[in-house]
Amino acid sequence: MKDLEAALRSLGPLEGRLMQALWRGDLSDAFTVAQVRDRLLPELAYTTVMTTLSRLARKGLLTVVQRPGNRATHYSVGATPGDYLVELSRRHAKLLREQYGHRALAAFAAELDELSPDDVRRLQRLAEE
Repeated sequence: MKDLEAALRSLGPLEGRLMQALWRGDLSDAFTVAQVRDRLLPELAYTTVMTTLSRLARKGLLTVVQRPGNRATHYSVGATPGDYLVELSRRHAKLLREQYGHRALAAFAAELDELSPDDVRRLQRLAEE
């Protein structure tokens, strides 16, 4: 539940609303822009839904599914909330390292020193996943 809440907070309002519904399983495995608009976001323009789905796919949250003989683009959920948070954290950590070099890593190391043994074990398990 915490992963879901954190993942949703990292998204814009429309993206979060859409991903919450998709993670909940409100649509089938592979869905089209029209299906999303008709079932989840009928108040929005088709192009708005299409743009939002494209952005979510670029973020790795959705996967584009090609169906032979079908012109419509299909999408499926490409990441769990936890998977998304791991990837997002890696991107942010890389950006911090690129911007601040070893000082960013030193700051992370200092934070690790402040963790309880239980927190350290939890981090080790997460790193192994």
